[in-house]
Amino acid sequence: QLRLVESGGGLVQPGGSLRLSCAASGFTLDYYAMGWFRQAPGKEREGVSCISNSGGSTNYADSVKGRFTISRDNAKNTVYLQMNSLKPEDTAVYYCAARYYTYCSLTPHEYNYWGQGTQVTVSS
Repeated sequence: QLRLVESGGGLVQPGGSLRLSCAASGFTLDYYAMGWFRQAPGKEREGVSCISNSGGSTNYADSVKGRFTISRDNAKNTVYLQMNSLKPEDTAVYYCAARYYTYCSLTPHEYNYWGQGTQVTVSS
């Protein structure tokens, strides 16, 4: 069974850091571009960052550029999102998603498989 499981969320103070992980099971990520998305209460799901299947190409939303870094370890079947200099407006449920394609996208409907999400709360 194809499955994505996020972890690493939590409560952090403004300016702090978190690293999210997305572990895949039931399939290999080698052929999948991966994305991180987030959804805050009352808002639509938005693309945060994405990475091509090889890891050679990445993309970021303007709101997180310079603060977040996406990476992947295909040998571990895992994708990561390093989040630094966190702000209260980064508070949301964060989801990872897989797309059976070389290149990634920040558009949610272009992804086939989704994890269940992990809560990130940035508050003092």
